[in-house]
Amino acid sequence: MTEELLVNVTPRETRVAVVENGMLQELHIERGWRRGVVGNIYKGRVQRVMPGMQAAFVDVGLERAAFLHAADIARPPPVGNTGDEAAALPPTPTPPIAELLRDGQEIIVQVVKDPIGSKGARLTTQISIPSRYLVLLPRTRVVGVSARIEDEAERARLKGHVAALAPAGEQHGYIVRTNAESQPEEALAEDIAYLSRAWQLVAERSGNARVGQCVYEDLTLPLRAVRDLMRRDVEKVRVDSRETCDRLRTFAAQFMPALAEKIEHYAGARPIFDLYGVEDEIGRALDKQVPLKSGGYLVIDQTEAMTTIDINTGSFLGQRNLEETVYRTNLEAAQSVARQLRLRNLGGIIIIDFIDMTDAEHKRQVLRQLEKSLARDHAKTTVYDFSPLGLVEMTRKRTTESLERQLSEPCHECGGRGMLKTPETVTYEIFREIVRQVRQFDAARLLVMASPKVVTRITEEESAAVAELEEFLGKSIRFQADDQYAQEQFDVVLL
Repeated sequence: MTEELLVNVTPRETRVAVVENGMLQELHIERGWRRGVVGNIYKGRVQRVMPGMQAAFVDVGLERAAFLHAADIARPPPVGNTGDEAAALPPTPTPPIAELLRDGQEIIVQVVKDPIGSKGARLTTQISIPSRYLVLLPRTRVVGVSARIEDEAERARLKGHVAALAPAGEQHGYIVRTNAESQPEEALAEDIAYLSRAWQLVAERSGNARVGQCVYEDLTLPLRAVRDLMRRDVEKVRVDSRETCDRLRTFAAQFMPALAEKIEHYAGARPIFDLYGVEDEIGRALDKQVPLKSGGYLVIDQTEAMTTIDINTGSFLGQRNLEETVYRTNLEAAQSVARQLRLRNLGGIIIIDFIDMTDAEHKRQVLRQLEKSLARDHAKTTVYDFSPLGLVEMTRKRTTESLERQLSEPCHECGGRGMLKTPETVTYEIFREIVRQVRQFDAARLLVMASPKVVTRITEEESAAVAELEEFLGKSIRFQADDQYAQEQFDVVLL
């Protein structure tokens, strides 16, 4: 499998595309006026403690107050237990929020979820600072290893190196990231030194910062992409900006010298995203319907509470029997679903309605295919077995808005419903409004202004109804089409 990172830089927007075998898998967007705040550390002030919610609202200088739950407030380990001993103890019940925070208290917090929709940012006081191979956990003294590193000998080696390299005077813990697999001791030592400097800077700034001030800001998108997405199996990182390319090379030379040579400047005349077909893929990622090669298709609906994905056979007729046709469609759909989740950055609760299968082994194979296809997803996913209704429930960690919410806004004509009232419905609404206006106000004539489609229907198909209405009211009614009116809009003017 060949994987490439494409970095497209314009004055106010930066986009990073992850392309595997020529197909777009992930898209990350950062706009200068609306940068994400996940990972940033702020000095905040508790605005209000909410005992009934076990949470507090905290002012961190953002547009809306941020949300901090009691479970996300760091607490010291039990006395006499440190390191692995503390980590092995069963979790203690979360104390009441009123025992942990008070109104007006100043605290250092980190954003773990961007503001999404009408909700403010989600916070934690359990600070973590990532580097290329490690994540620093201040004041925890626990060393963990990513579950994606499965080789026990390698896990033991990495854990031993990190424990030995950790500065004796600093009581900090570390998580070894997946990228650290097979890395030499020297690379881990460089990361630990970098994280120590970063935390020292955070500690110094925190003491002098005012409420609402950012004391640590995560890297810009191109640097984060190189830090988090660039692995040994990444063939190339192509950047269409010379300045950004030089910055990425400098960063890589400092933190991952073995991979720095993979970063190259793209100077072609054709836009880099056009060359790889990324722009077309982005357009298709905003459609509800996703075609499958077999002729089947997915229908993806994103709502506030969850995302639902429906699978249909479409024009795929199969070769043998219905069960085999359904099985093949579901297998293909499982791969497509995993890709669409990454590409569209869909998170939270996800319900997948596979086509009904009677064979238990077929169900197991489809579920296995879904889990296998999700293995390369950077976001944490949890997949559950088929429910009694034949649905697959899963969750995917969400930290930023979905691609659709980043690039689109609710339709102004339909108010975000995704549906418009028919011209027939609007016609009868106009008739009712005419009667309502005549009964309230005295006028000899009425003028109705509406969209051309509605006016055409009234004057052609409802002309008899208009004549009856004029006779019933004893008023003259005139209709005028206006292109500025949406299909559901109209005005009744008394003359």
